[in-house]
Amino acid sequence: MEYAVHPSWLPRATASLVQQALTTMPVVVITGARQTGKTTLVRSDPTLAQLPYLTLDDLSTRLQAQADPEVLVERAPRMVLDEVQRAPGLLLALKRAVDRSPRQQGRFVLTGSANLLMLRRIADTLAGRAFYVTLWPLTQAELAGRGRTGLWSELLRVTPNRWEEVLTQSPGKWKDFRVAVRLGGFPIPAYHLQEETQQALWFAGYIQTYLERDLPDLRAVENLADFQRLMQACAWRLGGLLNQTELGRDCGLSQPQVHRFLNVLEASYLCVRLPAYAVNRTKRLIKAPKLYWGDTGLALHLSGEPEPRGVHLENLVLLDLLAWRDCQIKRPGLFYWRTADGLEVDFVVEHGHQLLPIEVKTSEKLIPKNARALEAFCQEYSDHAPRGLLLYAGSETFPLTRHVLATPWWRVLAA
Repeated sequence: MEYAVHPSWLPRATASLVQQALTTMPVVVITGARQTGKTTLVRSDPTLAQLPYLTLDDLSTRLQAQADPEVLVERAPRMVLDEVQRAPGLLLALKRAVDRSPRQQGRFVLTGSANLLMLRRIADTLAGRAFYVTLWPLTQAELAGRGRTGLWSELLRVTPNRWEEVLTQSPGKWKDFRVAVRLGGFPIPAYHLQEETQQALWFAGYIQTYLERDLPDLRAVENLADFQRLMQACAWRLGGLLNQTELGRDCGLSQPQVHRFLNVLEASYLCVRLPAYAVNRTKRLIKAPKLYWGDTGLALHLSGEPEPRGVHLENLVLLDLLAWRDCQIKRPGLFYWRTADGLEVDFVVEHGHQLLPIEVKTSEKLIPKNARALEAFCQEYSDHAPRGLLLYAGSETFPLTRHVLATPWWRVLAA
């Protein structure tokens, strides 16, 4: 059992939500892709750093968790258990321990590199006993040491005619989106590795570790070569509508295989499926989602593309939106919008009765035609979306059309 504090860490936006959950629920579960900083968070947070820390990456701890989980959970009155997906039966023992003293708050803090709610082999999800927190890769503001996400809450908190005021007060500084995309948000390549060769080696090692270690733990993939081929195909189709039949044909896989592999990628937080927006909520389940990756640097590495494209900047904005959404107790909806005649808005945030449509462009100069889709959305949903936001690669914040404000992407994300 260890008590050491990690020597170097960046403040995370989700830390305040973790603290709130600790004062309310017996169990707090922090999940996210491998290497997003979950262990660093629990070992650096002043409240959690003093708790006994056990990791199931340690063989002796994992063997005890598998053989006698009841004894393991009684080793201390409160504790942190890292990588719990490696011993699925442990959750039943945690459930019984919590039920013996249901009013003890913040008793167990669990971390896992897989979405426990999506794994069929997990014996129990601790429903009613646990609060789940998702840790996404570092946001641009977190990389700058500000421990937050983009200005989404601030924009939704004020009337749209005050957006310029909020944005011009942003401390964000100009950044080349191509550099931000290449680095991604995993702490090691984004913060500690300076050379592209080093970053490429890290991403290659990440994929190898995921294939050879994490997938066997999930017990959901029979052929690693097939799975890796699907990963690359998903990276090539970044930001496109998901058609599992076409994806399977491109990879030489059956549609059921594609479906299962995508579920594994999503459970590992490496794949993100963005649903379509529709007033009729049932239609949201029917329309095809768009496919994105859980880290832009990893997506670029997998695709082998020499330069980031506009869709990679879209993905960067989406990841910031996801990190912001998952810091909220009442989580807003996040969608894309597309019409039958091809008009498309990249992202739609549904926050109560408010709708915030967001379009992303890599152009440094804009013309009114660039706002066509946002204008159409604002007219379609005028009662809930009086104005849209167009993020671009320039430097000015200005009204582009009657219902659309243009602003640099970094002014929102690097706040």
